[in-house]
Amino acid sequence: MLLTDAVLLANAHVRLEPLAERHTPGIAAAARGLEHAWFTSVPDPDAAAADVAQRLAWRDEGHMNPWAIVRDGDVVGGEVVGETTFCNVDQANRHVEIGHTWLTPAAQRTAVNTAAKLLLLAHAFEQCDAIAVEFRTHWHNRASRAAIERLGAKRDGVLRNHRIGPDGILRDTVVYSILPGEWPAVRRGLEARLARG
Repeated sequence: MLLTDAVLLANAHVRLEPLAERHTPGIAAAARGLEHAWFTSVPDPDAAAADVAQRLAWRDEGHMNPWAIVRDGDVVGGEVVGETTFCNVDQANRHVEIGHTWLTPAAQRTAVNTAAKLLLLAHAFEQCDAIAVEFRTHWHNRASRAAIERLGAKRDGVLRNHRIGPDGILRDTVVYSILPGEWPAVRRGLEARLARG
């Protein structure tokens, strides 16, 4: 299976639905209250349609595979609580980044992120035969860094002055990765966290 194949991924906690225009109202609602998050990329609620269109354009170009994160994976028509993607897809080298991820405040510090990451990592390693899955985050996004480290990803380094943000501020990017040999232990850790509730 290709890293860019649009597939539905689901477990008892979340459903990752291939992103579509029909998710726009849910994404707009989920993004409310996140306008202050200057260190991460969350769509303005009024620009949700443009955000969806951009992610779909990147999908069509072959370097992103976007999903809407829907709470209650076993319930049809559940609540959209965020977005996530396979991005910077390098199919030839079976390398991918999980990124452009955000969650509405009510879904943060719940099982949603852990369950979504379990689905994405299992898909990357077990169906797509990835040789590395990468995570990148802003140096100042301490919550994201802590969440990535709790997954079991190892820090590869910091790309200093990596990007210029929309506000003109330079961003240092922290890079993490998980390799196939590390995946069984990472999987076990994620499953244990979900079992604890």
